[in-house]
Amino acid sequence: MKPYSKMSSQLCLFPRFHFARWMVCLWSFMASALAHADALETLALFLKSTPKVSTHFVQTVTNPKKPGADKDAAPKVKISKGSFEFIRPDRFRFDYTTPYPQTIVADGHTLWIYDIDLAQITSKSESEALANTPASLIARSNDISELSKAFVLEPQSNADGLEWVKATPRVSDGPIQFIRLGLKANSIGVQLSRLEMLDAFNQSSTLTFDDFQINPSALSAQRFVFKPPPGVEVIKQ
Repeated sequence: MKPYSKMSSQLCLFPRFHFARWMVCLWSFMASALAHADALETLALFLKSTPKVSTHFVQTVTNPKKPGADKDAAPKVKISKGSFEFIRPDRFRFDYTTPYPQTIVADGHTLWIYDIDLAQITSKSESEALANTPASLIARSNDISELSKAFVLEPQSNADGLEWVKATPRVSDGPIQFIRLGLKANSIGVQLSRLEMLDAFNQSSTLTFDDFQINPSALSAQRFVFKPPPGVEVIKQ
């Protein structure tokens, strides 16, 4: 006679549907783990396979409710539109068209912010201004190991047909609490479809990208040369 096994006795006491549910849970956990691993692999592929990008975006900024505000009041939302281009690792350009025109250019050394309505330009050191920002996450890193030096990267569950990665700056007292990247792989490569961000003031921003062009031949370094227009004040910071 085989020795008595407490484990086998316990298994015999489980109804069949309990065991089946346990197997379903196990499979769901394994599938989720695989999906999470794939999200980091997709991010790594995005960094390696998109040295140049040209795209359009819609940005939605939602301000947190002020203390004492009506709990049923709708949050204040601002919507902007424009285009975004970059050449890794140190050139990118935002051109906001609505509601207020503004140009932000990183030329490899200097970050230029041109407020057209105010006729004012601010210039900053690019390396200092872009540390731990969405721009550094999207356009400045060439591989995931380099990116991991500045951000803690956490794969998250797939949602809305996208693979998601959460990036939390390793510097905790910076302007950003966390960033989420929604990526989509297809026949032409990996596209960044959505970026979500929560800043230090609990203001949330979402950028949705459209017409995402990977490695457009017409995009050159000349596109990121910025020359202040005559008569426009330049403030150096």
